[in-house]
Amino acid sequence: MKNDLDDDAIERLLQQQFEGPVADDGFCARVMEQLPARRRQSAWPVCLGLLAGMATCWMLLADSPLLRKGWADWLAGAPSPSAITLWLASGVLALLALAWGLAETRAGT
Repeated sequence: MKNDLDDDAIERLLQQQFEGPVADDGFCARVMEQLPARRRQSAWPVCLGLLAGMATCWMLLADSPLLRKGWADWLAGAPSPSAITLWLASGVLALLALAWGLAETRAGT
């Protein structure tokens, strides 16, 4: 990319002109003191969305024969296509929740 090449050229020029870090004379500390405190994110929108999603899924899938048969087979320990579909869906959802949790953890630091 052109930007990468430009960045490399600028970096080389800066390294040729300056010997080490530039003193900021407390500039960074002053800026950090003036920044507003980080607002605490409320959890109620996430909880409300989770409950709404669960209710919607339940209403849409309550009469599904695939869900009923898969659930019955899962509880019986019989590996039917319906039960395997539920296993896979549960696994994928668990992995998505894990990835989301990790992404939120990294974003919060």
